Amino acid sequence: MRYGAAMHGTALTPELLLAAYARGLFPMAEKRDDPHLCWVSPEQRGVIPLDKFHVPQRLGRTIRGGRFTVTSDRAFVAVMKGCAAPAPGREESWINEGILRLYTALAAIGHAHSVECWQGGELVGGLYGVKLGGAFFGESMFSKATDASKVALVRLVEGLQHGGFSLLDTQFITPHLMRFGAVEIPRDRYLTLLEKALGQEALWQKLD
Repeated sequence: MRYGAAMHGTALTPELLLAAYARGLFPMAEKRDDPHLCWVSPEQRGVIPLDKFHVPQRLGRTIRGGRFTVTSDRAFVAVMKGCAAPAPGREESWINEGILRLYTALAAIGHAHSVECWQGGELVGGLYGVKLGGAFFGESMFSKATDASKVALVRLVEGLQHGGFSLLDTQFITPHLMRFGAVEIPRDRYLTLLEKALGQEALWQKLD
């Protein structure tokens, strides 16, 4: 569900963005080149219960094999641009210049973070999201090498578990996320979990 009329991305500040997240809202653009943003609050919200996170067996072997070097907050803007770039099956993007500017500003004040996967010194996958209290709002991920974004997700969840987070919001769910235990819950149930998470203290765990 979308709320209200579209607004120009330059009208939104990091402070307003955090206030919106605290109410269960997040912004999206219709297209990469659309300067306007709309507020979104799905009737069914995607979450990954942190105590029920599942790592597929094959992926576990990939992680143990050490194919990727995983870091955090080393290349936030590059990760966002990777998420916004056209890819097979995802030619369009909801990440416009306003989104890039806003979330880069959130990262500068410690409310947005990235997880990066490197191979041979090249950034080949990663994800980014927003931290608020004990909640982490996963925004997007990308992969240029098989399993790179999946490895980033596993390392993210490990860090959230160790840091005392209670809510991992995926906004929507996909078959990809369902393999890790993602489920949909009604908006009112989500808002209850969000309120609890916002009252908690959690520590972002650096991965390097």
